[in-house]
Amino acid sequence: MGAGNSALHNDLSPSSCFGDRNLSNSKPGLGDLPEGCVALIVGNLDPVEICSFSKLNRAFRGASWADFIWESKLPPNYRIIVEKILGGFPENLQKRDIYAFLSRINSFDEGNKKVWIDKRSGGVCLSISAKGLSITGIDDRRYWSHLPTDESRFSSVAYLQQIWWFQVDGEIDFPFPAGSYSIFFRLQLGQSGSNWFGRRVCDTEKVHGWDVKPVRFQLWTEDGQHSSSQCMLTERGNWNHYHAGDFIVKESKKQSTKIKFSMTQIDCTHTKGGLSLDSVIVYPTSCNDRLKPF
Repeated sequence: MGAGNSALHNDLSPSSCFGDRNLSNSKPGLGDLPEGCVALIVGNLDPVEICSFSKLNRAFRGASWADFIWESKLPPNYRIIVEKILGGFPENLQKRDIYAFLSRINSFDEGNKKVWIDKRSGGVCLSISAKGLSITGIDDRRYWSHLPTDESRFSSVAYLQQIWWFQVDGEIDFPFPAGSYSIFFRLQLGQSGSNWFGRRVCDTEKVHGWDVKPVRFQLWTEDGQHSSSQCMLTERGNWNHYHAGDFIVKESKKQSTKIKFSMTQIDCTHTKGGLSLDSVIVYPTSCNDRLKPF
């Protein structure tokens, strides 16, 4: 809210909320507003601001629990999303409790997927682990291995030693609310090691083959949307998000949206290796600037 937010904070200082009793006992302040009026004000704030303003006084604290405020911040199909995560919907919960639950990172599908809502926009975000993807040669230790690491939400990544035919496929069937979404592969050229005296270490000695031909990213939706792009993998030693494409979920009676996606480099004239694959991430397109490299 910028400068306006700062000015609003000044207006809500203890002296302005309750009035300066030494100057005028009859001067009204925001502390005198009925809780219902305060709730209408709070409803125009985002969730982070609501929690901050709830500390101002009793009226704001009470209004910050109003169900109609938090329902407006939740995805329209929040019940279906909660059921997808928990296998059912717990009754007798206030909307603020449901929001708090969904704003945490929740695991489902045997821990291979995680979902949460962006605390600012309320948009739904989803991440799929390397173990939740179909990877060519993943069961052959000559090519791939799963390595533990604290640099992943899933505590491990798939690491490629060397292979001729590189192909990773995935599929999502999830109740995304209507909106525009982007899919990214979280990749690193190199193998992360333990920290050395507080300094992050990444071994890039075995990285090869990615500068010969580009990698192709594709996605398909069940309603006919398709996206395809190519890029060279060049940056070593850091996690990067490679854009696989965008898709749009329209208002529909269908409760779930199916998306397929892939990452391939199947030119068998050369081998490629030294790649770490962490996950595939689905983000609301409006929130893409919040994706952060490790």
